[in-house]
Amino acid sequence: MNRYPLWKYLVIAVAIVVGFLYTLPNFFPEAPAVQVSSSKATVAVDNALLGTVEDTLKAAGIPYRGATLDPVGVKVRFADPDIQLKAKDALQTKLGDNYIVALNLLSASPAWLTAIGALPMYLGLDLRGGVHFLLQVDMKAALDKAADRYTTDIRSLLREKKVQYGGVVREASNVVVRFRDGAERAKARVEIEQAFADLVVREADAPGGEMRLIATLKPEAQKKFQDGAIQQNITILRNRVNELGVAEPIVQQQGAERVVVQLPGVQDTARAKDLLGRTASLEIRMVNDEPGALEAALGGQVPFGSDLFTERGGSPVLVRRQVVLTGDRINDAQPGFDSRSSDAAVHVNLDGTGARIFKEVTRDNVGKRMAIVLVEKGKAEVITAPVIREEIGGGRVQISGRMSTREANDVALLMRAGALAAPMEIVEERTVGPSLGKENIEKGFNSVFYGFIVLSIFMCVYYHLMGLISTIALSLNLLLLVALLSMLQATLTLPGIAAIALTLGMAIDSNVLINERIREELRWGMTPHAAVSAGYERAFGTILDSNVTTLIAGIALLIFGSGPVRGFAVVHCLGIMTSMFSAVFLSRGIVNLIYGGRKKLDKISIGQVWRPAASGGVPAK
Repeated sequence: MNRYPLWKYLVIAVAIVVGFLYTLPNFFPEAPAVQVSSSKATVAVDNALLGTVEDTLKAAGIPYRGATLDPVGVKVRFADPDIQLKAKDALQTKLGDNYIVALNLLSASPAWLTAIGALPMYLGLDLRGGVHFLLQVDMKAALDKAADRYTTDIRSLLREKKVQYGGVVREASNVVVRFRDGAERAKARVEIEQAFADLVVREADAPGGEMRLIATLKPEAQKKFQDGAIQQNITILRNRVNELGVAEPIVQQQGAERVVVQLPGVQDTARAKDLLGRTASLEIRMVNDEPGALEAALGGQVPFGSDLFTERGGSPVLVRRQVVLTGDRINDAQPGFDSRSSDAAVHVNLDGTGARIFKEVTRDNVGKRMAIVLVEKGKAEVITAPVIREEIGGGRVQISGRMSTREANDVALLMRAGALAAPMEIVEERTVGPSLGKENIEKGFNSVFYGFIVLSIFMCVYYHLMGLISTIALSLNLLLLVALLSMLQATLTLPGIAAIALTLGMAIDSNVLINERIREELRWGMTPHAAVSAGYERAFGTILDSNVTTLIAGIALLIFGSGPVRGFAVVHCLGIMTSMFSAVFLSRGIVNLIYGGRKKLDKISIGQVWRPAASGGVPAK
């Protein structure tokens, strides 16, 4: 007789219950919403902001379904996307630039499902919407940044080789080294050309008899550096997206100087806009504390080689233009707290070169102030400007200064994800609403639904009760696949829906193989019990071979593909595993429940079975 042990039925029952619970959130529609969050650390997100939002909506006559305050910001739900857009415009006009007002979609699933981690799977840009950014890379700034780095490296090289020089400064994209002695200049030229193959070094004389070396990037090096800057920025943006936890992001180059970023199904669109828009880089510079220099700068006469910035507290700071250290020397950055004041801080670890440079700078400037500058969107802000009390070695640096815990987390994320090789500016931004994907959702759902109906009718007509069992197994396969995608928080796109349709076809193919094998065993005179057992066992090898070969193709798509291709591959590979479970293990469990308890089984409902005739080889019914 065909019977499963109790533990196998328990496995099936648990799989079905878990599949149902984790599939259930996908049937609750998402509500259009507007999310309001702070764009500055000094601007609070509290109950007062919640009241302002509610009052603004009431004054504008815009109905809403509820407003809530959470650590991310204020979220307001609306009945439809049209009202959502009106509310966004009204709130942005009222709140101004101190707040980020972004469109969002909020899940409407019950709290008890959310409590057990049952969340709906994300939908891609083509189905649910998301955020689309087009960023422009500032290539001139990339070359200037390279010149800053060479300025620091050349200064360290000349000190190491004990070459006497008058100063090293950057002029435009060139590095200029001043000398008082021709022999020292000749020695420096040899050392620089040997150490930096990408630089062209030429001699020049300035008025007054000052001797100079001017180092410039070679044209091929400039092209290489610009291409490298694009690729580095793409890698860094991908790291930032990964920190956001976005599934299936698209970050790719468009043209020579632009990068496209698409975040399908992103939940916190306001934070995504803030973090990706904040193309921040870290610079360490010395403060110009010369007597009268700050007063002259405030009077409109900024000394040559200096910049006038503002510190977090609003105090003006005169900072030297020469960059001592840049963020590309950072290995790691983690949020934390200042051990002395308990204020939020960022703990930074520098690489070997950065640690050496920082040690030299702090050793040579004890008693002077050092400014830690965060450059965002072309604007520089001094986070803190502490006095150097002693030489700092080991490559561990703490950055603090009027930061909130949230901002410390964001700054650490930006630093940890890497320093941008070149500044980037968002030149195009689109938030794709769910209405644009409505037709795609309907067509995709209909393709799967009607395909399932046709398969079910065929199986039930052709295989009778065994066909019905196959249909039930197919339904549970779809249930388990959706549950698995929801548990993994995958992003479903149109290619993913195509993979679901393909999975249904492959799963029913396995059931067809099993049913035909059972028919064949019955045709050759086996008893029904023996035919069922032999049919499942002998069909398993064929099913395994076909699914493994298809799985190999899916893994290849997953490894070598990108974007929508990978989305298809993920659903395809998961669908193969669920179809193996449902077509072989689960369907046999149902068959055993129906037929396994019968000691004497005369026949099974599997459609017409044709047996060979007793003579002449003519098939007879």
